[in-house]
Amino acid sequence: MGEQDMSGQDMSGQIVKIVGIGGSLRSDSYSQLALAIAAQRVQALGASVEILDLRQLTLPFCDGGDDYSDFPDVARMQQAVKAADGLILATPEYHGSLSGVLKNALDLMSFDELSGKVAGLISVLGGQSNSNALNDLRVIMRWVHGWVIPEQIAVGQAWKAFDANGNLVDDKLSERFDQFAQSLVENTRKLRSVAV
Repeated sequence: MGEQDMSGQDMSGQIVKIVGIGGSLRSDSYSQLALAIAAQRVQALGASVEILDLRQLTLPFCDGGDDYSDFPDVARMQQAVKAADGLILATPEYHGSLSGVLKNALDLMSFDELSGKVAGLISVLGGQSNSNALNDLRVIMRWVHGWVIPEQIAVGQAWKAFDANGNLVDDKLSERFDQFAQSLVENTRKLRSVAV
């Protein structure tokens, strides 16, 4: 394994590239807030983060085919994820699972984009936190040969988890975001160093 420093890069100077995808289309989305906080924590460790905002992409429903040339945002998303070292996937929990929007985005990609990626998972719920959506995302990422970090975040009662400025209210939850970011950057860097 190559030498590593404590920043978002290895000793060769390569910066860890992370792509974040939020699975909510709401304008005032708590999932997007959680994703932004995770991205800030990851960037603070020296990694680069690109957020693919599904609210701003025109994506079709996945039909199981390979030709989405009428939708250039599909290729844009695929290229961004393929070039990334790792992912942050954030989803609201709808009916006990991840959102259809995030599932569809993942379905528009394949092993070419997702295999070997290190992923950190976040779910946001209106009620008490649980692991349903996170477990389903974990299965999806395992199926496409991705690597999911053990640190995951479930933000329960989202309506009171953030203040008016979009900051986390609970210090323990904030610490979990720090641990999440540290694990995502470190494990992404480690996996990349042995894959080269």
